[in-house]
Amino acid sequence: MLDIIASTFVNLFTGTMPLYVLLGVAVGLIVGILPALGTTAGMALLVPFVYGMEPTQGLAMMIGLLAVVATGDTVTSVLMGIPGATSSQATVLDGFPMARKGEAARALSAAYFSSMVGGVFGALVLTCAIVAARPVILAFGTGEMLMLVILGITMVSILSGASLVKGFVSCGLGLTLGALGTAPATGEMRLMISNDPYLSEGIPLAVVALGIFAVPEIINILRQGVAISDRAPLGRGWGKGIMDTWQNRWLVLRCSVIGVVIGALPIGGSDWFAYGHAVQSSKNRENFGKGDVRGVLAPESANNANAGGALVPTLIFGIPGSGSTAVLLGGLILIGIQPGPSMLDEHLDLTYTIIWSLALANIFGAGACFLISGHMAKITAIPFVYVAPFLMMVIFFGAFQSTRHWGDLICLFVVGMLGTFLRRFGYARPAFLIGFVLQHNIETLLYQTIQIYSLVDLFSRPLMWVLLSINIASMVVGLKFRPTLETEGKSRAMTASEMTPQIVFLGLAIAGIAYTFYDVWDMSFLGRIFPLCAGVLVLIFAFIGLIELLRRNPESPMTFDSEVGWRGGSEGYKVGLYYYIGWLTGFMVLIALFGFLLAIAIFFVIFLKNRSDARWISIGIMAGCAVGALSILSYVFTLQFPGGVLQDLVAMPWPFN
Repeated sequence: MLDIIASTFVNLFTGTMPLYVLLGVAVGLIVGILPALGTTAGMALLVPFVYGMEPTQGLAMMIGLLAVVATGDTVTSVLMGIPGATSSQATVLDGFPMARKGEAARALSAAYFSSMVGGVFGALVLTCAIVAARPVILAFGTGEMLMLVILGITMVSILSGASLVKGFVSCGLGLTLGALGTAPATGEMRLMISNDPYLSEGIPLAVVALGIFAVPEIINILRQGVAISDRAPLGRGWGKGIMDTWQNRWLVLRCSVIGVVIGALPIGGSDWFAYGHAVQSSKNRENFGKGDVRGVLAPESANNANAGGALVPTLIFGIPGSGSTAVLLGGLILIGIQPGPSMLDEHLDLTYTIIWSLALANIFGAGACFLISGHMAKITAIPFVYVAPFLMMVIFFGAFQSTRHWGDLICLFVVGMLGTFLRRFGYARPAFLIGFVLQHNIETLLYQTIQIYSLVDLFSRPLMWVLLSINIASMVVGLKFRPTLETEGKSRAMTASEMTPQIVFLGLAIAGIAYTFYDVWDMSFLGRIFPLCAGVLVLIFAFIGLIELLRRNPESPMTFDSEVGWRGGSEGYKVGLYYYIGWLTGFMVLIALFGFLLAIAIFFVIFLKNRSDARWISIGIMAGCAVGALSILSYVFTLQFPGGVLQDLVAMPWPFN
């Protein structure tokens, strides 16, 4: 085996192999930086080009892309608070606050270097453990995998900040929203508020992620009337980020292991598992969510190691664990490689080609990001009023590419409003997204476990007890060491009028759960069990929260409302919340009337003339650049724009058709 490892390593650096890896890396970085495209879309774009290639060359390109999307999406996550793909959602929590404090270079440097370390470490682990991986994976039945996914939910107690109640309400709402659409066990349609088939597959993850994180942050920064960062965006933070990785090397290595394990078990969410572990294992955790570099190192190292772990079931069993590895599987078959047990004997050289390509791609990707990020970080010093229209354009355009249905934009707007109020009242948006992301896996594993095991059989498996103990320990640690909300100013009881918005918000959440119960009550047991459990979780903690609100205890984090300034806190807003909600609503109306491209041009002109000091010629140039960039992107990647009433009435020329 050692001779195969050595020869594969040498072959990777001979001839044109590094060039093909580099080509895949270039495409992967572009896909990562563009919000909502993600690894699956990028892999689907690449597969037609590898058809007919020599197998090792095609492998090098596909693995190059697969390895670095998680590195490329760090750019927008840190600089703009927009997750480029689902793998960077946890990075936003601390990366974006660091950028706002003028530490964008440090955050990016730490992210890139830890990503490279995680990716290379994952490749090294796979090199040593590829043969032993098969029995380990087979040891996990559906019961053990269910318990492992529930571990991600119990970590909500760590990520929910000062209020455990709000954390579980958020998580329960995410689980409930994830249950919308077709029940995986029975095919029954749940929570279909419309007859449109768009909702039958649920709301796309990219739409929810952009709505929960990106839209609220855009509104928040616009209201403050500042740049993303009020300090020099670069400075000397590049070296500091590398030193942060070294100083937290054991955290990076542990999170890399988490990434490999979660990747090998197709349950997703490795960045959240790693982030939760970072918070749990830290003694001083009060800065998490406010710009702690450890909150960047943990998910980034896990993300890139995750790519290596995800290849294990794909290569050994021919079973993809995600959309991207499913497309990769098709690409492998297309170039004449049949994944399966043969990858461990007669095709072992190809297996190690994949592993070493993964390591090389991570090094190339990190190096390329170091080169381009210095210029991109300067964006954070531009007054945000000039950046916001471009971000809104990218967010809405990216969300629409999820299914290319108008429902994408409507759901983005609705979820964006939900995220805005979750942020206002201090509900944990990460907890909401964790619930949404893990919902499908939890429900699928739940009904599989119910059908396969009896209760006695389930708990006669030793690994179940190990995972159950870890779950309990995680919850205990979360309850004992959860952070407190630090604010300045003297505590005071909130008035009834100040409390009303929060009570209304919880009342709407309870009403939504009541509708869920009504909708699923007459369904089969397997169709209704999960929404009912998620709804009960929300109801229990929502009623606890209502009681706490009615007590009006000034020391309770349940009373937090950023509009009131809980305990004297204030975010320095210059305009009201509903002012920019009105602008967002107007943007949606423009799209519905004139189609996306014309709406962009009109919105740029109206918004910048009203909210900035830019001259007409500058506004025209910015609007023209926005329309031109979208047109080129649409042409190159064969993407579409949402149409409006105008397109239905008049045959418009490209690109306005």
